[in-house]
Amino acid sequence: MTASEEEARRQQFEFTGAGGEYFRIWIVNLAMTLLTLGIYSAWAKVRRLQYFYRNTTLAGSSFDYHGNPLAILKGRVIAVGLLLVYNIAGSFNIAVGLAVLAVLLGMAPWLIQRSISFRLVNSSYRGLRFHFAGAMGGAYQAFLLWPALGYFTLGLLVPQAHREIKRYQHNNSRFGGSSFRFEASGGSFYRIYLKALGMLFLLAIAFALLWGTLASLGTILGGGVAGNKEKIIGLIIAGVLLFYVLVFLVILPWFSARMQNLVWNHTALEQHSFRSDVRARDLFAIYVTNFIAIVLTLGLFKPFADVRLARYRLQHMTVIAHGALDEFLAAQQQHIGAMGEETADLFDVDISF
Repeated sequence: MTASEEEARRQQFEFTGAGGEYFRIWIVNLAMTLLTLGIYSAWAKVRRLQYFYRNTTLAGSSFDYHGNPLAILKGRVIAVGLLLVYNIAGSFNIAVGLAVLAVLLGMAPWLIQRSISFRLVNSSYRGLRFHFAGAMGGAYQAFLLWPALGYFTLGLLVPQAHREIKRYQHNNSRFGGSSFRFEASGGSFYRIYLKALGMLFLLAIAFALLWGTLASLGTILGGGVAGNKEKIIGLIIAGVLLFYVLVFLVILPWFSARMQNLVWNHTALEQHSFRSDVRARDLFAIYVTNFIAIVLTLGLFKPFADVRLARYRLQHMTVIAHGALDEFLAAQQQHIGAMGEETADLFDVDISF
């Protein structure tokens, strides 16, 4: 295969959005959401997703989002209503609160499955819709059974639970008449989790030693614990907050980069595969500079930060086409023409924010 043929097989995602452009959408969304006491948030989400979808291109064509704000609002009303029922029930009687919690946990996989289905069926590329074929039984295994096993094994099965969730999502996703396929092993998830846990452990030890030394030095110079009790408590609280910030800025970018690469490098759409080459140090730089800019601008840099992150993640994603991509898309068009286009029904909801 020649270099030109190899290059023709590789179709890179591109993001054409700009921070200033998205800022205008973001600020209007924020103002309208506040003025309507949150009701406009459903319309705000549609505007946000349409902007990011329509500025994401592959092989010269962009994606699109077709979600109905009323369906999203319905999902949020359901989610908020369920939380209110739980809080009210718990305030009257602990046993009743636990019973309501059990009911909510039992409903969660159904709501998540409907939410995934809603998101996909309202996403399109070149006029072709995605859709979701995941069965309800699989949803209960992925979103209830496996997380419960992870919890009751004190985290030992959390990596496997993460893998089962991704496997359910990707193996049941469809584009036109074609199915996605997910083949990452459980061991690959464990390796990332164990490395992240090791990094967290080392960071905790280093931070505890440094902060303990500073606290001891402050106590000695200040004349003992009795005279500096409030200062020491304040130092501890500041230390805990700073530690969480360091976890967010150091470990999370590494974990996020490794997980994106793992998931997409083991995902395929029939004969076409995906490649992700996100680098942890690049994400670290983006996270740190975004965080500093958001703090210094009192949050106004947030839309610019979102665009920077989306651009980097997408522009390090590639489709490796095995065969002509245009022929594959034409075949999907014919399949949909024969089977009929799927649309979201009245019972589809989106509970995500």
